[in-house]
Amino acid sequence: MPKVICIGELLIDFVSTTPDVTLADAQGFVKAPGGAPANVAVGLAKLGIEAGFIGKVGADPFGNFLTTTLQQSKVDTEYLIAGEDSRTTLAFVATRSDGKKDITFYRHPGADIQLSPDEIDIKYIKSADLFHYGSVSLSHSPTREATLTAIQAAKSAGAFISYDPNLRLMLWDNADDAKYWIWEVMPYADVVKISEEEWEFVTGNVELSPGIEQILELGVKLLVVTLGERGCYYTNGHADGYVDGFAVDVVDTLGAGDAFVAAMLSKLIEHPNLPSLQKDQLDSIMQYANAAGAIATQKVGVIPSLPTHAEIVNFLS
Repeated sequence: MPKVICIGELLIDFVSTTPDVTLADAQGFVKAPGGAPANVAVGLAKLGIEAGFIGKVGADPFGNFLTTTLQQSKVDTEYLIAGEDSRTTLAFVATRSDGKKDITFYRHPGADIQLSPDEIDIKYIKSADLFHYGSVSLSHSPTREATLTAIQAAKSAGAFISYDPNLRLMLWDNADDAKYWIWEVMPYADVVKISEEEWEFVTGNVELSPGIEQILELGVKLLVVTLGERGCYYTNGHADGYVDGFAVDVVDTLGAGDAFVAAMLSKLIEHPNLPSLQKDQLDSIMQYANAAGAIATQKVGVIPSLPTHAEIVNFLS
């Protein structure tokens, strides 16, 4: 059984081959596997951590490609289901001249939101040491109920639980639903990672300090806010600090956050008692995660860019 289980979306990213354009002006696209929780599972596997993925793809060529990709990455796909009733979800991605992503999803409905609670194997989930989820799989039923079933099973089994909201507003019916469900599942998590871009939407605050207390009061034991090339901020309620990022020649930022999460979790799984971690330990873990994120921005595509432990060590040296 895998040490880490991730649940959520697995889809195809069609990434524009034309730089600095909107989707409307893109001339061509290259196919790449995507979906944040799946990326984290692959990232962990590349770092030597046994990982499994729970989700749903279509019984179509894209679904076959995604399943094969995870298997080739040494991710357990026993509970990656190929559904006959819907197609694999697609996303088209371009990077604009200001560096921001222009993304459109084809998900009406996509297979990733057709996972049902009766397809969740509780015994499998309870075997994991660490369970990781996002908010995208909470956007619609029946995957919302399936995700909640899995989270609650992991929590009751005493697993270490990780949560990255990974806000994608265009996948929700409305912003109020997104904010409600992002907060609804926060109390289950031991560690929460939020990006700077998501912070104001999630907490209602531009500055970090008011929102930090909101989240820690829910029982979250470690909060990490990623700040792009500037690094990250962390707090476990006792130790806190900013850890600088790394200046690199950026090619594609799409997988940086997932690389960061995978690297961070690969270290935190060794230290599940998060409140006991000291500042020097957390600084070291976040530096390692920042390095993983920086490495991931230097290649096109998420899964090909996720680094190994040796690559991170070499980068840091």
